[in-house]
Amino acid sequence: MLDLKQLTADVCCIANAIGSFLREERKNFRSEYVVEKCTHDYVSYVDKESEKKLVTALSTLLPEAGFIAEEGSATYNDEPYCWVIDPLDGTTNYIHDNAPYCVSIALRNRDELLLGVVYEVCRDECFYAWKGGKAWLNGVQLQVSEVRDITNSFLIIELPYNDKAYKQTALHLLDNLYGRVGGIRMNGSAAAAICYVAAGRFEGWLEAFIGKWDYAAAALIVLEAGGEVTDFYGNKHFIEGHHIIATNGSIHSLLQNLVKELPPEGLFNH
Repeated sequence: MLDLKQLTADVCCIANAIGSFLREERKNFRSEYVVEKCTHDYVSYVDKESEKKLVTALSTLLPEAGFIAEEGSATYNDEPYCWVIDPLDGTTNYIHDNAPYCVSIALRNRDELLLGVVYEVCRDECFYAWKGGKAWLNGVQLQVSEVRDITNSFLIIELPYNDKAYKQTALHLLDNLYGRVGGIRMNGSAAAAICYVAAGRFEGWLEAFIGKWDYAAAALIVLEAGGEVTDFYGNKHFIEGHHIIATNGSIHSLLQNLVKELPPEGLFNH
């Protein structure tokens, strides 16, 4: 039986160490280090090197776990446990020296998330949770916002790289929410954005075309902070999904219903 509380504390230390590496490398970062994986989706040696460091540290911590890793430094071969990691969530922000960007680490078994740690480098904020252990930020317990009225809701509506497939959905959301809600923002890091929902800074967030490494850790943090996470269709078993809604719970059905108003072919083609 895993000691999830202790394991989470150990992962927080690892995430902080990787965050320090990102912070130091940013001081001398140059644009020629960047490679475009696909249109507007970037990677650099910093992503790859930090992922290698993560894999080494986490393999030592829990040798029986495999990996789902954004940059492919390690693999999952049906081990009983699996680390789901993003060494640098918010690469485009990082390239432009813009906040936020994060280290995101989740542990899951074959069925569910067990722990999640997101270290937001720019604000030196470590968000973390383990199953049944509540959600925390630098030692202070988190609770989602109690705002129930959509007109007072502060939302993050991200625009993914897949603009052609997602444009109709994005326009539909903005058309129905802009001017109706308290505010709309985009921050460029799914992991940070979802954690901000857990911290009560925002009432909701949604995005499509994202990888498990983008949302896994932060999703558990929202759930343990009393919020709600599903895929776009309301499925609570979302951990294999690529389209996620995270909210304080009160406005969840509204966002989900907005997405449902579009036919499936109008949502996205993934």
